[in-house]
Amino acid sequence: MSHTQPAIAWDEIQQKVDSLATELAEPNLDPKKRPELQKSFSHLSELLSKHKEILDLENQVIQTSKEAELDPELAQLAEAELVDLKARISELSEELEELLYPPDELAKRNAFIEIRAGTGGQEAALFAADLLKMYTIYATNKGWDVSVVDVSPTDLGGIREGILHIKGKGVYGHLKREAGVHRVQRVPRTETQGRVHTSTATVAILPEAQEVEVSFSPDELRIDTYRAGGAGGQHVNKTDSAVRITHIPTGIVVACQDERSQHKNKAKALKVLQARLFAHKKEKEEAEMTKKRREMVGSGERAEKVRTYNYPQNRVTDHQVELTLKKLDMVMQGELDEIVQALRAQDREERRKHAAI
Repeated sequence: MSHTQPAIAWDEIQQKVDSLATELAEPNLDPKKRPELQKSFSHLSELLSKHKEILDLENQVIQTSKEAELDPELAQLAEAELVDLKARISELSEELEELLYPPDELAKRNAFIEIRAGTGGQEAALFAADLLKMYTIYATNKGWDVSVVDVSPTDLGGIREGILHIKGKGVYGHLKREAGVHRVQRVPRTETQGRVHTSTATVAILPEAQEVEVSFSPDELRIDTYRAGGAGGQHVNKTDSAVRITHIPTGIVVACQDERSQHKNKAKALKVLQARLFAHKKEKEEAEMTKKRREMVGSGERAEKVRTYNYPQNRVTDHQVELTLKKLDMVMQGELDEIVQALRAQDREERRKHAAI
């Protein structure tokens, strides 16, 4: 079987694991050194385990192929088994590369998705609503916990802005490349002559911040409460349950009216504020360290489009990986995996290029 794996000195890794195991077993080991040694031991052990599993599966593929050649009656069953074995090898190989060239720690975190209508008026607002639905379905299908933090609806069923909080293993790592300008080409509902219009919406992906990373004092916040209400006067609250928080030093404003409880809305809004301040802090640090173009993290601004959704041709194109799929209808129903996996593969390849092996 010709399956490509990174050129790694596995014997040396095994020797390192054995050495770490011996060191960890030392009764007089400095307690301060133990956590770091244990972390290295666990990481390298997992590498070896994953590598061994791949080798075992590759041997199974060879054996199954030989048996099929010797017994034609088993050929059909063998073919089905080979498909499953190869799929599992591919899956494990991706996991192995994630371990060999790990993303930054933020990749493991929960995330906020902020979607805002861009150019295009009401049509842009409708498209933003479609994206909110698409990401909600995708996250639900992945088994993640999705909640709406805030939505600002328009009269025609669109949204000016929507914020989702998504909890799950590696959510930020999965979705971070979704950030940027998303462009739609379609005939708007209000178009009487059937002309195709182009509109945009911006998507920002923010890693959830930990409290120790972002701190602010109460006197830096202005907290306003008001009555929540949906489009057309639906679900209007008779109490001031909606919350708007302004971080005075930066001018960042966060609102939340999804919950009927003012306390819950305040808690959600503070979580979003922490994420935005963390993104703001991280962006500032990166800008000071390098002159390269700032990456879009939470600002909702990016000059170039990352994806185009062409409705007349049922086509979606991701410009980051030059991937075009003729199944826009399915993508808008949350079937994003093909695009997300291509983006993650590109991300791994970039990490591999910069890794010091």
